[in-house]
Amino acid sequence: MIFAVYFKSYTEGCFVQQLIKMKINSFKLERYFAQHEFTAKYLLSSSDCDGYELNYVLDNASQEELELWQNIRLGYTESAGNALLREAILQFYHLQSIENVVVASPGELNFISMNVLLNPGDHVITISPCYQSLSEVVKSIGCHLSYWKPNPDNWEFNTRDLEVLFKDNTRLIIINFPHNPTGSYITKDQLNEIVEIARRNNVYIFSDEMYYKLIYGDTRELPPISDIYEKGISLWGTSKTFGMAGLRTGWLVSQDTRFINEVVSFKDYLSICNSATSEVLSIIALNNIDCFLNPNIQKIDKNIRLFQEFSNRNTLVDSFIPPKAGSVAFVKLQIEKSALQFSNELIEKTGIMTVPSEMFDYPGKYIRVGFGRENLPDTLHKLQDYGKD
Repeated sequence: MIFAVYFKSYTEGCFVQQLIKMKINSFKLERYFAQHEFTAKYLLSSSDCDGYELNYVLDNASQEELELWQNIRLGYTESAGNALLREAILQFYHLQSIENVVVASPGELNFISMNVLLNPGDHVITISPCYQSLSEVVKSIGCHLSYWKPNPDNWEFNTRDLEVLFKDNTRLIIINFPHNPTGSYITKDQLNEIVEIARRNNVYIFSDEMYYKLIYGDTRELPPISDIYEKGISLWGTSKTFGMAGLRTGWLVSQDTRFINEVVSFKDYLSICNSATSEVLSIIALNNIDCFLNPNIQKIDKNIRLFQEFSNRNTLVDSFIPPKAGSVAFVKLQIEKSALQFSNELIEKTGIMTVPSEMFDYPGKYIRVGFGRENLPDTLHKLQDYGKD
């Protein structure tokens, strides 16, 4: 895909106007989902949790929130996001001003951030494997990439491996914890080490925190990067944590208000503003988070145990490293064919959709497994029977 973009880039405190023609590769994972997601009977690899019904959302709203819903006007909304929505977002951060928050769809915010922060020829370090947009947008700008990779024996990331990737022209670190697709998580000490590395090198950190608060077991929750680093940018939204992917609501939070203002300005060339209905429903979700978060955590925790039992008794699974946080894991299969061939045959013969490691440009015979769906037991039962005939 090729398209022209006119924008102002923010680097070293200077804004530079640019007109460039961008070429970006197809989003393999999303194209794969588009091919199968709405026809498959069983979804084993979804990263989101079951979507809540509208009535459930409204049943958990306060009287004031219901009045907001009933009095919605379907006109343009504020570019940076509804002020009440930004106030609701701030209750989960240390920052106190809505000027530190901008609301848009999560993918749009990632796209805008990379184009605001980076110029062709810049060097970027990104986590890998990763959701494709965290690397592909950077490539489309003409930046050079280095990849911070985990140990495949336990999916743990080592900050020493991150530090050696730095170059003189490194401008940005991109991280994602809880990690998609492995379910890896780091400690607070490790996060502090990442911040110190970034501070020494005077670079931004873009932190994809879409699975924020999906924490279970004895895992200790990390703070948002925007709380602890002056050049930290936190991305979160309603898709994963809240089970409300259809709202398409996401937000960036940063101490750097100049960066936030540039994101708002760039947004004028894309969505311009947010859906009025989605904003009100997002306010309800944020102000009543326990009603949405707790059922999802319970479901994920239960399904991880079910999958562990499945993997213990099924030779299809070569190794299963349970996620430390989030809603997904990267599972190694014991198969002769490629992961992509396996996934294609599986959906054809059983109606079970899986996402193979090829969709993450990761070598080996892995599939992503999602734990946020209520029908996982039925899916595993169907998978158990696969290949018996």
